[in-house]
Amino acid sequence: MMNCYVMTIFPDIINSFINHSIIKKSQDKNIVKYKIKNIRDYADPPHFKTDDYPFGGGNGMIFKPEPIFRAYDDIYSDIAKNKNTRFVFPTPDGKPFNHRAAIELSKTDNLIFLCGHYKGIDQRVRDELVTDEFSIGDFVVTGGELPVCLMIDSIVRLIPDVLNNYESAKSDSFFTDLLDGPHYTRPENFRGLKVPDILLSGHHENIKKWQKEQRERKTQDRRPDLWKKYNN
Repeated sequence: MMNCYVMTIFPDIINSFINHSIIKKSQDKNIVKYKIKNIRDYADPPHFKTDDYPFGGGNGMIFKPEPIFRAYDDIYSDIAKNKNTRFVFPTPDGKPFNHRAAIELSKTDNLIFLCGHYKGIDQRVRDELVTDEFSIGDFVVTGGELPVCLMIDSIVRLIPDVLNNYESAKSDSFFTDLLDGPHYTRPENFRGLKVPDILLSGHHENIKKWQKEQRERKTQDRRPDLWKKYNN
C-alpha cells in the first residue's frame, strides 16, 4: 500500500478531490491511503500564523518553516523508516512534471506533497525536506492544491490494480512518444458525421495500422518535439 500525505492550509480542497472517481477507488481497494495534514494545526497559537514577511524586503509573504517542519516530523513518525519516501513540492521553478516522473513516483511507498501559497516557502524547507520539485507548466496558480491534485491523479492511476483495465492506459498520450489518436463509439452515423469505415471493417490488422498512422500524424502536427524523439 502507498501512503500519500498532503500538507495544505486548505484541506477541504484535497478532501473533495480524494473522494471521487479513480482516486476514491484507490482508497476503497486499499491500494493508497491518503492522509491530509492541515499546516495551520502545526503553527504557533494563539493566531496559528503560517506566513511572515521576507527577510531582505520585497513584496509578498513567505511560508514559515516551523509549521511545515512540525507537520513533517509528525508524518515521519508515522511512516515505515525502511520504505522509500519522496517529498514533492510543486513550484513554477521546478523541473517539468511529465509521464516519466509519474511512473517513477508511482513506485514510491510514501509520498508527501506540500501545497505552497503566498510568494513562496522558506528556503530551509526546500533545502532540508523536499526531495522533488516539479512545475506543471509555464504559468502560476494561486496555490499548490490544484497542481498536487493533478500530480496525484497522474501517479495513482499508474499503480497496478487501481484502473480496472491497465492495458487501456498504455495507449494514453505520453505512455510512449506518440499522442493518443481519435476514438469513436455508437451511433455509427450522428448528424451525418460517420465513423471511419476502417473501424467498422472487422480487419484488426488494418485497424491497428490506421490507429498508429493517426497517432503518428497527430504527434507530428502537434508535438514535433515528441515526433523527433519517436523517430530517433
